[in-house]
Amino acid sequence: MTDRALSVVRAGALTTVQDRGRPGHAHLGVPRSGALDGPAAALANRLVGNGPDAAVLETTLDGCSLRPRSAVTVAVTGAPCRVRVDGRPAAWGGPVRVRAGAVLDVGPAVLGVRAYVAVSGGVAVEPVLGSRSTDLLSGLGPAPLADGAVLPLGTPAGVHARVDVAPQAGPPSELVLRVSLGPRDDWFTAGAVRRFLSGVFRVSPASNRIGLRTAGPVLERARAEELPSEGMVLGAVQVPPAGTPVIFLADHPTTGGYPVIGVVHADDLPAAAQARPGTAVRFVAARGRGGF
Repeated sequence: MTDRALSVVRAGALTTVQDRGRPGHAHLGVPRSGALDGPAAALANRLVGNGPDAAVLETTLDGCSLRPRSAVTVAVTGAPCRVRVDGRPAAWGGPVRVRAGAVLDVGPAVLGVRAYVAVSGGVAVEPVLGSRSTDLLSGLGPAPLADGAVLPLGTPAGVHARVDVAPQAGPPSELVLRVSLGPRDDWFTAGAVRRFLSGVFRVSPASNRIGLRTAGPVLERARAEELPSEGMVLGAVQVPPAGTPVIFLADHPTTGGYPVIGVVHADDLPAAAQARPGTAVRFVAARGRGGF
């Protein structure tokens, strides 16, 4: 058995393998998937000398603990959290050397939701449709981590970054999302569209990798008939019968039968990945209809 592997000591609430996803398969009903906070995952890979396509681990709220079978360089980014190696404090947001058999503990998020753990060589589980990402909706890719699981690692491609700590954006205290109206904003009353662009919503605890659900002002529909299922894109803001918006994230379905009032700018979605339940959400109109 190869010594290029990680043993999972503590899997945490939800820890998955993620890379840049598997775009281009929507016609097969396969979502893009991939790391929800792409910039944080990319930074973690750069810190340990990995290429941009290397797979990392994405934790949710309470972190995870890992034991490498050989010495590795790791980096933890995304949600700020306590990092320890065999109980001793280690850097968050910088490269850390972990000897064979030592336990890397990624603690609960102090702020934000999701931390990213990159390991030199990348997590080398078998790719599916060109990606190693776990897709919670379709079930493609590796299963979420479980205690006792063993993850193979690839061969390191380069040296780690020569920095102590890399700067990165903090989790949002308020989520401000630029949105382009359409394609179905005409299915809502004029008052509902005004409330959508001026009201304050809150992140719901029911949010997950499929969608960020909100609570707040109800958006009334102007049309009551059924909408045939149609294609959905990353960042689409769908409004189900309850009347509160749902922002589709990386594991979203490729089709849906509720009207989409707008689409969030892709550059604003990483912040959505770090917004805790209760965080205020505001939608602001992008410049011009249908464009950014």
